[in-house]
Amino acid sequence: MVEGMSLESSQPHKPRRYLRVRRVDECESLHELLTFCLPAFGGAYLRRIYQILDRAIGMGCPLTLAISGPVTVSGQHQTWLLPLLETGWVAYLSTTDAVCYHDGHRSLDAYKSGPVHEVSIFSDDAALREEGTIRVTDMAFDEGVLLDQDRFLAAVLAGPEFQRAMTGTELRHLLGKYYAAQEERNGVAPGLLSTCHQLAIPVFVGAPADGSVFLNSMKLWAMREAGLIPEYGFNLDLHAEVFEACAYHRWGLFENPVQALGTIILGGGVPKNYNLQPEPALGQVLGLPDVRGYLFDVQIVTAPVTDGSLSSCPPGEAVTWGKVDKDTYLQTTESMQADYSIVMPFLVKALLDNRRRYERMAAEEGEEAVFAREPQARGYLRPRQGYRLFAQRERLCEALRGDVRANREWLLESIQYPLAALQT
Repeated sequence: MVEGMSLESSQPHKPRRYLRVRRVDECESLHELLTFCLPAFGGAYLRRIYQILDRAIGMGCPLTLAISGPVTVSGQHQTWLLPLLETGWVAYLSTTDAVCYHDGHRSLDAYKSGPVHEVSIFSDDAALREEGTIRVTDMAFDEGVLLDQDRFLAAVLAGPEFQRAMTGTELRHLLGKYYAAQEERNGVAPGLLSTCHQLAIPVFVGAPADGSVFLNSMKLWAMREAGLIPEYGFNLDLHAEVFEACAYHRWGLFENPVQALGTIILGGGVPKNYNLQPEPALGQVLGLPDVRGYLFDVQIVTAPVTDGSLSSCPPGEAVTWGKVDKDTYLQTTESMQADYSIVMPFLVKALLDNRRRYERMAAEEGEEAVFAREPQARGYLRPRQGYRLFAQRERLCEALRGDVRANREWLLESIQYPLAALQT
């Protein structure tokens, strides 16, 4: 980290760091603008989030990502999310079933020229309904897009690869393969699931029944129950999926060289909680020792902290649950009340510019010389292929099963409770 406000400047025992700003016309990069031109108020929150991410990436900390909201319908995945995933910094992400469903629209045969168009937020929704147009805030698409997506998903889920119980990460890894084939055939840019499939990034959905991918599975199940098709064997193994998330958290704490994890939370709801739950699952529920929460936690949410919702609770509240490290959170966490669609393009662009700068330096001077002078460069220049955790899932889950077996005595005692007698 270069000059500017320290991450530790809010600590009362630290010496004062006086305000230093810079004119915007003196800044040569987004890094300088974010560091020196956002001295106060909401801007200072954005500066602090940028500095925390800069620090986390620079130390080589694996990041997890929680995303709520229609990022695929709105094309945000193509503008900033995919470039972020392609850096190799992100270990896994949690999102919604809807994000995965709408990710497929651009590769449909009938809509490869572009299924989504812009409309006014203040549209006449009754008129849109009459013409068969579906609106998502200021994005819209023909109802036929949904019908074609349903046909595609039903055809995929009825295939032989899906006729078994599997985790949601397996489901979305396989969907990514089919989405990629559609994208290649129709000449459209890669989407979210196909990119995650290529990079072996696990994709978690904490509420799988709350979206249209699962609704299409329900259709096939209903057809089987009604005798319309002879069999349908797909089922989600939620126990194994949550266990898998815990195995990845264990990897970050104990196997990865940094022995820490960071998280970026965009929006709230189930994806946020799913991203935060491995620590209590490992420590509180499975009773494993030395389990820590996230070292870095930044979130951008629209919910005000006073509304008492899951979406709004700040990292400090998560500290009390053990989900965030209690010893460092004053320096390594921040919650900003904002619409993340406004700020993420600038944050990601600044971080990618930093990487590009280090890449140029390494090409000119050699990596080791740059790493010796600027240690952050090593974390920024992690291999782009990333951690490929999905490809390691069996080994990592088996390692966690070993920890569970070793904790036999505690676990057997933990399922005993003097239950009250039931009234007959």
